Amino acid sequence: MKIHEYQAKEILESYGVAVPAGVATDSVDDAVEAAKKMKKNGTELFVVKAQIHAGGRGKGRTKKNNAKGVILCKSIEEVREAAESLLGDTLVTIQTGEAGQEIKKIYVTEGVDIAQEFYLGILLDRANSKNVIMVSTEGGVEIEKVAEETPEKIIKEWVEPGMDLQHNQARRLAFALGFEGDAFKKAVKFILALYKCYDETDANMVEINPLVRTSDNDVSALDAKFTFDENAMYRQKKYQELRDIAEEDPTEVEASKYGLSYIKLDGNVGCMVNGAGLAMATMDIIKLSGGEPANFLDVGGGANVDTVKNGFRIILEDKNVKAILINIFGGIVRCDRVANGVIEAIKDPDIADKVKNVPIIVRLQGTNAEEAKKIIDESDLNVISAVLLKEAAAEVSKVLAA
Repeated sequence: MKIHEYQAKEILESYGVAVPAGVATDSVDDAVEAAKKMKKNGTELFVVKAQIHAGGRGKGRTKKNNAKGVILCKSIEEVREAAESLLGDTLVTIQTGEAGQEIKKIYVTEGVDIAQEFYLGILLDRANSKNVIMVSTEGGVEIEKVAEETPEKIIKEWVEPGMDLQHNQARRLAFALGFEGDAFKKAVKFILALYKCYDETDANMVEINPLVRTSDNDVSALDAKFTFDENAMYRQKKYQELRDIAEEDPTEVEASKYGLSYIKLDGNVGCMVNGAGLAMATMDIIKLSGGEPANFLDVGGGANVDTVKNGFRIILEDKNVKAILINIFGGIVRCDRVANGVIEAIKDPDIADKVKNVPIIVRLQGTNAEEAKKIIDESDLNVISAVLLKEAAAEVSKVLAA
C-alpha cells in the first residue's frame, strides 16, 4: 500500500526521523496561510509539492499549466501562484505515463539550505532473505540509474533476521557517506530511527531521496517514499486509513472489494487463474501464443461461482480484451465444480451480454478434470475447453488470428 509524501513524513517524524516542517492541503488559501506561519518562524524559502503516488515529480510537468511538480518559492505570493498552478491540474511524470495523475492535494514545506544530497533506502533483499539498507552519495538521482552507471557508489548493509540494525552498521553507513563531526552523530541517529520505523510499521520500502546535510550540519529527509506490506495490514490497522483509493486504478480498487488480486496490464487477453505462480505461467503462455496479457488476476484457491462472476466483471471492464483464458488447477477445489461455476457465471444476464463476442478458453487440470472438460464441451456457450497448457495456447492463437 502506497501513501503520500506528507503522510510518510508524519510517520517518520513520530519515530524521531528529522523532516522539514510542512502542511498538506487541497486549498490555495490554506497553502498561503501555511507559508505565512512558516515565515513568522523565520522561513524565507518554501517548496510546494504535488502529492501523487508517483515518482519523478520534480522533473514532471502539468498538462494545462506546464508547471513542475515541485516548485521552489521565494515569497508568499509565489506560494500562491505555485498552488494555483498545481491544484486541479494533471501531472505527467516518467512513472505516470502520458495519462498522468490529477493533483488533488499539495504539500507546502520549509525550504532548506542544502550543502549536500544523499540517497538512503531500506527494503527486503529477497535473494538474501534479509532487510538491506542502501546508501549513496548520489542523492537526488534515480537509484536505478546509479546502480546501472556507477554501482560502486551504492553501499549496503544487511540486517540479520530477528535483530535490530546495529550501531556499528549505522556508523559504517554514515562514514561511507562522508559525514563528520556533529553531522555524523545526527546521521547515525537518523539511520537507526529510520530502520526502527521501517521495521515496526511493516513497511516493505522506505526511500529517502534526497537525504540532505544542511549548511548548519543538520540531517533531514527532504523527500520520502513509503509503502506498506499489505499482507501485514491486519496488524497495522491504524495505517489503513492512509490509503488513498483516488490514486489507484479504479478496477484494481473494485477487485480488492471482492478479495481478488488484480493488476491491469496493456494487453488483449484477459486471464483468470488460481495461484500467483500459475498466473505468471499463464501470462507467459499468452505471450508465446502471440497475444499480450491484459491483466494479472488471481481468484485464490476456491474458484466458486461468485469469484468467477466477479472475475469476469473485472476483466470485461477493459475494452481491449479480445479473449479470456481461464486456467484453474483443481487441487483445493474440484475441476467439475469450477466448470459448473464458469457455466453459471457466463449465463448470468450481466455477464452474458458482455462475453457474447469474447471467446473464452477454459483450461482445467487436477481433480475431475475429464468431467470438467465434458461439462464445458456439452454446454451451448461460446466456451472452448482445454486440458493441457499447449492446447490452451493453441486455442488462444486461433481466436486472436480469427
